[in-house]
Amino acid sequence: MNVAVLSDGSWGTALSMLLCQNGHNVTMWGPFPEYLDKMAASRENTQFLPGFKLHKNLRIEKDMQTALADSELILLASPTQYTRLVLEQFKEFHNKDKHFLVNVAKGIENKTLLRVSEICSDVLGECSYAVLSGPSHAEEVVREVPTTVVAASIDESLALQVQKTFTSKTFRVYTSNDVVGLELGGALKNVMAIAAGIIDGMKLGDNPKAALITRGIAEMSRLGEVLGGNPLTFSGLSGIGDLIVTCCSGHSRNRHVGEELGRGKTLDEILNEMGMVIAEGVKTTLGAHALAQKAGIECPIINEIYAVLYENKTPQQAIKNLMSRPSKPEISL
Repeated sequence: MNVAVLSDGSWGTALSMLLCQNGHNVTMWGPFPEYLDKMAASRENTQFLPGFKLHKNLRIEKDMQTALADSELILLASPTQYTRLVLEQFKEFHNKDKHFLVNVAKGIENKTLLRVSEICSDVLGECSYAVLSGPSHAEEVVREVPTTVVAASIDESLALQVQKTFTSKTFRVYTSNDVVGLELGGALKNVMAIAAGIIDGMKLGDNPKAALITRGIAEMSRLGEVLGGNPLTFSGLSGIGDLIVTCCSGHSRNRHVGEELGRGKTLDEILNEMGMVIAEGVKTTLGAHALAQKAGIECPIINEIYAVLYENKTPQQAIKNLMSRPSKPEISL
């Protein structure tokens, strides 16, 4: 299959390598021509995935139209807040009868509160769309560590095509028809990862981390169901699976942000130090908080992380507020 990857970030690079290994023809495009020249010369993505040589068959292309030539699968891997900009460039080349889009970004567009599937429909109109999500760090996928994810589409045949295209001896793909649930699971878990990082940064131990993951998935499921997702999806790979890995892994950028907050740094200091490396959860917290408010759903963890990031509440006060909430049953029948 001919694949165009519209991103030069870590996840787009890792999946480009996987697809090359699976025998597909892959071309990577990115928004910064000078950096693409550097990557093509060094055969390494030193900014976003250092230490791994690019597959010998991976093509790097600065011109989007050329990158898209003869392509069938379009991999969308830019951070969610930039997805619309990429799609606006892609729009003039989009062929709804030829192209199918596979999104791997995990977030919510702040200005519109749209998920990526909705952004695609908004910009492109009718399009073939699937989302690929699950517990999958780029740094491990590129090392061929055994990984399992889920491909979701309202078109079963498309989900099966994505499954066939990406599956390898170390990358197992399940299918689903719950696009809403997969997209919300991938987005909301990043907010919880910031909370997990705060716990680690404050060196609070294992008990609060376990509580956070458990109550976090309950919160994600509650909000996700109201917004149209299947609550069972949040018990799967793209829900609890992705939540566990991003809350516990040293690879998680979102957990890193929380860890630095827990150590006393300000958000501005942390983001400045990260440079071009993006933690989607920082922006997703804005969208998640707004969606919960709009839906009238109680999301205490999301609310407290929002207050820490955007209202100057201290992590200590946020934890105190969560622990002092009125007592209630764990499960309401």
